[in-house]
Amino acid sequence: MLPDSPNATTVLPIANRTNETFCSIDQPLVIPHALFLTLGTLSFVENLLVVAAIVKNRNLHSPMYYFICCLAVSDMLVSVSNVGETTFMLLIEHGVLDIEPATVRCVDDVMDMLICSSLMSSLSFLGVIAVDRYITIFYALRYHSIMTFQRAVIIIVAVWLASSISSSIFIAYDSTAVILCLVVFFLSMLTLVMGLYIHMFSLAHQHARRISIMQRKQMAPYFTSMKGAITLTILLGVFFICWGPFFLHLILILICPNQPACQCYFKYFSLYLILVICNSVVDPIIYAFRSQELRRTLKEVVLCFS
Repeated sequence: MLPDSPNATTVLPIANRTNETFCSIDQPLVIPHALFLTLGTLSFVENLLVVAAIVKNRNLHSPMYYFICCLAVSDMLVSVSNVGETTFMLLIEHGVLDIEPATVRCVDDVMDMLICSSLMSSLSFLGVIAVDRYITIFYALRYHSIMTFQRAVIIIVAVWLASSISSSIFIAYDSTAVILCLVVFFLSMLTLVMGLYIHMFSLAHQHARRISIMQRKQMAPYFTSMKGAITLTILLGVFFICWGPFFLHLILILICPNQPACQCYFKYFSLYLILVICNSVVDPIIYAFRSQELRRTLKEVVLCFS
């Protein structure tokens, strides 16, 4: 399902010379291995610190932070799988590893399964965090009875199991149906996340207006709305920018694999993988580092290693 290396692209036949004039590049875009390794390492360290901070501070032992911790673990796996695959391909290219093609294919399948599983779990926990925040706002008084520790554990286990089993099936049965399932999954998560956050923003705006009417302050709803709009734009903007190109690539494979415009888009596949890794770098900033309690614990963790 995924290319054999981070700098590979989907292999599709070139119909004719029309593509060469239509597309700005003749060959697939090649991203330096150093960039994959740098971003992967940065993401791994960043998310590892988030996990360490949540484990260390008992005040952060709540369902919301458990979900953020699982998101960090998923992003760590995205980084590890990409760094591992890049390193493996570099060792083969430079002759350090001399192994049979069958072994290379086996290792590649394992890496692809790990990448697929981590991507699915990362997307799933983004959706779970959105649902958790929705419950926090709309059912604040009942939150602790709705999102209990037991239910949080069940959700976490279910996400990891579903991601692992699905990725194994996807790699074993590489086909158009697999790509279609991934696209449907992404569109479902996109609809869920977008719908919940827009609804939450709408409620926050209405709440701010009521408070301003009671206190007779006209500027309060404006600043609150602007802050909420900025937060919403960041959340959805990062989601679209980082995940959109990758899944658009999959959609185009389904609907127009032989069209010149689509084949041109396929040549930038390695760039779309870079954006997915960038999402793993940005997630802790959006979902974890905005918490004052977590930032304080994070400083303590960093000081312990310094």
